[in-house]
Amino acid sequence: MKKLVLSLFALFWAILALGAENSKIPPMPMALSNNAVATLRNGTEIYSIMGIGEKKTWDSVTDSVYVLRFKSGKWTAGRPVPGVAGRLGTSAVGLKGEIFVFGGYTVDGQGNEFIASDVNVYLADEHRWYRAADIPVPVDSAVIGVNHDRYIYLVGGRSAKGPVNKVQVYDLEKNTWSDATPFPGAPVFGHAGGLTDETIVFVDGAKKNPAAGPAYVASDECWMGKIDKKDPNKIEWTKLPAHPGPGRFGIVAGGGEHKFLFTGGTTAPHNYKFLGYDGKQAEISPVTFAYELHGNHWDTLADNTDDARADTRGVVFTPLGPLVLGGTLKNAAISARVLVLPKK
Repeated sequence: MKKLVLSLFALFWAILALGAENSKIPPMPMALSNNAVATLRNGTEIYSIMGIGEKKTWDSVTDSVYVLRFKSGKWTAGRPVPGVAGRLGTSAVGLKGEIFVFGGYTVDGQGNEFIASDVNVYLADEHRWYRAADIPVPVDSAVIGVNHDRYIYLVGGRSAKGPVNKVQVYDLEKNTWSDATPFPGAPVFGHAGGLTDETIVFVDGAKKNPAAGPAYVASDECWMGKIDKKDPNKIEWTKLPAHPGPGRFGIVAGGGEHKFLFTGGTTAPHNYKFLGYDGKQAEISPVTFAYELHGNHWDTLADNTDDARADTRGVVFTPLGPLVLGGTLKNAAISARVLVLPKK
């Protein structure tokens, strides 16, 4: 008991030291964007998984894993994700001492993209990976969330045939997949959202262009899905009013603490080089906003977020507050910095 108290006391002071200023949170070992993110141990251990480096070329996509433990205040390298190449657009979540990494896509030297079906699971205490059941319909750039510490939801995403409106549910206890109620809106990828309090909320993303011009255009749809308490595959979907701000693709988002946080993103869909499908550099939105479940309304938290980002694959909720790990900046540079978002 005494050892536990001392350990918790040390962790408390480590968190205070890290959180004294944003600048006290050390940057990641390398600048990354389109990296998956996750937490363990009540948000005191945060993970950045794969992503693309500063060159924004196919050979700067990495399979690296970096871990920041608040107890030490230092980033360390984890065991790389298995496979022949690093990936972009993966979705990750931490649950019961393990990090689950889903799908994503690889890029080769000719610019060809291949969507992965594999699910890799990292046993944090043992520093090793194992393979779980493959995704039935492989996707990248999906929204992810956990319900009842058992069911992991992949919402939408881009498949080999284009965006989907499927909701695929992974059962951790059985290592099996099932289909939940699809969302009624346009199939999308690169949308943003999460899951908390048995509720999924997501916004925007890229949908197929029904007219001549770029292959994909921005969606402006916002959806909320209430998961049935008895049947994890039954979801009641409701269309939400428009959210604050212009962000439409690659918004950094997550669900936790009875709300959903959204920050940055770009005003039009873009590729891994941060170029829109019209060939122009993407423009970042500076707005940070939230959807509050208590009251069911949108709130603008910042109209001009300092150090606004795009493309990091989620917000992580920690004792220091909600964090963004790396991402792409307004000048299209890729960052290693950790951004603390406003809570109110």
